[in-house]
Amino acid sequence: MSPDRETSRVFEDGTSDHAAELAREQTYVSAVYEKLDVERRDAQRRLDETLRQTGRTPQARTERDVATTLYTDRLAQLGSVEQGLCFGRLDFLPGREEETTYVGRLGLFDEDDDYRPLLIDWRAPVARPFYLATAASPDGVRRRRHLRSLSRRVTGFDDEILDLGAADQGQDLGLAGEAALLAALERRRTGEMNDIVATIQAEQDRIIRAPLGGVLVVQGGPGTGKTAVALHRAAYLLYTHRQQLTTRGVLVVGPNSTFLRYIGQVLPSLGETGVLLATVGQLWPGLDAVGVESPEAAEVKGRVVLAEVLAAAVRDRQRVPDPVLEIEHEREILKLDRKTCAEARTRARRSRRPHNLARRLFVSDVLDALTRQAARKLGEDLLDAQDVQDIRAELAASPAVAAALTRLWPKLTPEGLLDDLFADPAYLARAAGTLLTDAERAHLESGRDAQWTPADVPLLDELAELLGADDSEEQAQNRRRERVERAYAEGVLDILEQDEEIQDEEMLRVSDVLDAELFAERQQARSELTAAQRAAQDRTWTFGHVIVDEAQELSAMDWRLLVRRTPNRSMTLVGDVAQTGTAGGARSWDEVLAPYVADRWRLAQLTVNYRTPAEIMAVAADVLAELGGGLTPPSSVRETGVAPWSRHSTDLDAELPGLVRAELSLVDGGTIGVLVPAARHEHLRVLLGAGERLSVLTVDRAKGLEFDAVLLIAPDEIVAESPRGLNDLYVALTRATRRLGVVQTGDPVPALHRLG
Repeated sequence: MSPDRETSRVFEDGTSDHAAELAREQTYVSAVYEKLDVERRDAQRRLDETLRQTGRTPQARTERDVATTLYTDRLAQLGSVEQGLCFGRLDFLPGREEETTYVGRLGLFDEDDDYRPLLIDWRAPVARPFYLATAASPDGVRRRRHLRSLSRRVTGFDDEILDLGAADQGQDLGLAGEAALLAALERRRTGEMNDIVATIQAEQDRIIRAPLGGVLVVQGGPGTGKTAVALHRAAYLLYTHRQQLTTRGVLVVGPNSTFLRYIGQVLPSLGETGVLLATVGQLWPGLDAVGVESPEAAEVKGRVVLAEVLAAAVRDRQRVPDPVLEIEHEREILKLDRKTCAEARTRARRSRRPHNLARRLFVSDVLDALTRQAARKLGEDLLDAQDVQDIRAELAASPAVAAALTRLWPKLTPEGLLDDLFADPAYLARAAGTLLTDAERAHLESGRDAQWTPADVPLLDELAELLGADDSEEQAQNRRRERVERAYAEGVLDILEQDEEIQDEEMLRVSDVLDAELFAERQQARSELTAAQRAAQDRTWTFGHVIVDEAQELSAMDWRLLVRRTPNRSMTLVGDVAQTGTAGGARSWDEVLAPYVADRWRLAQLTVNYRTPAEIMAVAADVLAELGGGLTPPSSVRETGVAPWSRHSTDLDAELPGLVRAELSLVDGGTIGVLVPAARHEHLRVLLGAGERLSVLTVDRAKGLEFDAVLLIAPDEIVAESPRGLNDLYVALTRATRRLGVVQTGDPVPALHRLG
């Protein structure tokens, strides 16, 4: 069904009945949903037909696999944009081909009306005035309308008339769609992040649509929408550079798994389902590093000097005898002296190959030396070249020789070496030398029995680069498997040839169009994984673009890992150096990026706070001033009329549950975050329990999240727990969208003087 053009007519006199206008919008939006349903049914029908195809030829199977992926992806996209599909409308000044345009989550077209656009994808250039047009620069827009909906029902709309005679549009902050924006901000939180596609503001839009190449740093204070901008940028880049980025994929790195669950539905709601979301601790295939260690240990592991320590640890395992290593072979004693092994080691190291690949050179040289020695014992004048080769083969197969080679230059895995390094104080001392103090080495040794931690993953990745993968055995197995598959294919072709009833000498045989090698190749299982899914399984995968949220928290070793994933240096980094909580985090963007791109990076700033009310931001601004550094707090777009409160508790266990119940009753079904010192977390989590509306978190786990109300417990302990305790306090104060309460148990924090 094609919606009647009359339903989108602009009412010039402004006197149309609101209910009638709402009904007209409902008619149009219903037609858009009808078109969505048609496309969904068509995609499902095509998928069903494709799956029924037998794929009798290799080409047919290839086409079937491609079509299956295409229709599956399309169905996922159409199913994910159901809510709020159509959210905006632009009425242009007369003279344009289309005087009215509807904006939504994806593009839909009317094939029955010369493919007239029913709905414009929000990322398309023609939709950009919806986010940028102002009264001063209307860009041909006469009216901008924000549609509000619930499921498929239009519940209301807000209009902006963009002419110079209109009232002030958004006061001093230049807000577009202020009514819709404030309505979105006042909604209660649900524990999942919502997209901002209907309320993107001009400064956000410029960042979202910035060019793909190079490193873009987005610096923004709390509540400025950094995370939302990063996710919408991912969706925009995939839309604009579809072919390039679909092949290599986009990686979005978040600070923790709680954060990833929080943002998990944003990209699907924007029509994108092929992005890999991960923490640094999940960037080692098959591992989700959730172990906990002391901040001191994590800080030491994050230093760039650990790269030198790991390189020394690898070299330490490349040994030479002192002075001689004796090997018994066929009742003869062969001797490996220090000089021979040292020369072999030097040659292997000079190859600059990773340890496990350089081992081949070392083994080859040592076997040559042992072969010459064995030949001399047997009388080398009596041996021909084949005899010498046989001796070498026997030595290579000897368990005693293999044990000696393993002792001198073992095959190593990242996991095994790192575990050995942290478990053996003497080994760690040799590798660290003067690079680490005794106390710093003690931090590394203290958590060796724990699970792998997020700080371990960059070290494992560094070791993987240093060690390399000796895949000679795997390649040999592949060659054996290929021979078996080829033999099978030749047998199948023979049977097909025998079964053919050749009545015409000109008739093509199977073997004329399909040889055994191609047949075997086509029989191998095809991967239907997306680029993101394949990337999750491949440590060496390089992405088309990487987006990092809370980028200020990454350590120097984290950065080394991520840069290896992006050799093209195409990255979007969002963060706020004022919120850096980890000891190894960023103090400035220059410091972080200089080793990799020098000064070749761009800075964009977000200056408007959409989350934190002005009353709460005033308290946070005092903490920011105490931090120094000349940073300016973002400007809040709203006031709630609710002042933050503070009280001193002498019996926290007795009083806190009542305070939580009171706050829950005041946020009308919204969420509450109870932010606590790490030392109190487990106790208070058990005391208060948890649920959909209540979260008990340490400050580092609350980064990137927001709640309708926040109860901040023992701020003096939070400040004391970390060298960057004031940064943590600043983060904690800015998680609330409506209410803030501070429960003090010890000495008051001077920076909170405004609370009394």
